Amino acid sequence: MSPSELAALLVEHAAGLEGAEAVAVDGGLELRLDGERFGMVSGGVVELRLRSEVAAAALRTPDVVPSPRGPGWVRFEPPVLDGFARDRAAAWLESAWRAADERPPQS
Repeated sequence: MSPSELAALLVEHAAGLEGAEAVAVDGGLELRLDGERFGMVSGGVVELRLRSEVAAAALRTPDVVPSPRGPGWVRFEPPVLDGFARDRAAAWLESAWRAADERPPQS
């Protein structure tokens, strides 16, 4: 898998999520909703901030480990972007976007 495949998939998918934006930052792309980061794509790695129960389930799937970004964040690094990896990445992206929409604004 080329690192850009995962980034392209998530940017394309994020474009269909109301208010989501992909912002170029040093080292990759931040996925944001109303300025709040809910994801990060860098090379062939995506890190997403999920609800705790979704994160716990994600951690039981292949190629997922806790992210050093903190509680609720998972790191997904599929060696091959097959249909299963695409489906998981898209589903977790939507879940992270929904969770970001439910969080109170940061002050």
